[in-house]
Amino acid sequence: MVKTQIQIPDHLFKEAKQLAAESEMSFAQVVRLGLEMVLKARPLGRQPGHQWRVPKGKNMGPPLVSEEHWTELSHED
Repeated sequence: MVKTQIQIPDHLFKEAKQLAAESEMSFAQVVRLGLEMVLKARPLGRQPGHQWRVPKGKNMGPPLVSEEHWTELSHED
């Protein structure tokens, strides 16, 4: 395990300490869980947004409904 030092705003520190106490965990456990959650939500290896491109469309064949009837059919129950 690596030991490190970080700087966080006072309010965030206080809330994390309170969460740790209420959950019967250490402050370090709260920080580790937070990091795990962020890494799950934003996995490594993702491309930066400016590199994203719209995928090419696929030919799905002729329309099954004419354009004039799309709105009408989408409002049916």
